[in-house]
Amino acid sequence: MLNGFKNFIMRGNVVDLAVAVVIGAAFTSIVTAFTDNLINPILAVFGGADYAGLGFYLRSGNDATFVDIGAIITAAINFLIIAAVIYFVLVAPMNRVKEMQAARAGQEEEETPAPVEVELLTEIRDLLKEQGQGPAAGRLG
Repeated sequence: MLNGFKNFIMRGNVVDLAVAVVIGAAFTSIVTAFTDNLINPILAVFGGADYAGLGFYLRSGNDATFVDIGAIITAAINFLIIAAVIYFVLVAPMNRVKEMQAARAGQEEEETPAPVEVELLTEIRDLLKEQGQGPAAGRLG
């Protein structure tokens, strides 16, 4: 049971996922600061004078009914920035590394010499063909 758990943890995609979660969590504070201090003030320009943001009230005079479109746009921008960074910093380089490893593995397979038995059997077959004693000799004559 522990061996199976160890194999699960050591799989590449589990480690990749763990790294992505940690990096994403750390990067979230940077993106939040960017959107809070740059994007939100820009969106507030389009909002009303009584509320710092882009949105509307479902029932006027009741602050609990304010639909904050600016917060939704900010969350979408946060998601897109974090997803782009995760893709370009983690996913794309990992894909390139995996492709290079696969190509290297393909080259190693091509360079691997044939086993001695296969070489010997090939030589025996060729000699029998030359002497006219192979299975094809009876059909030729």
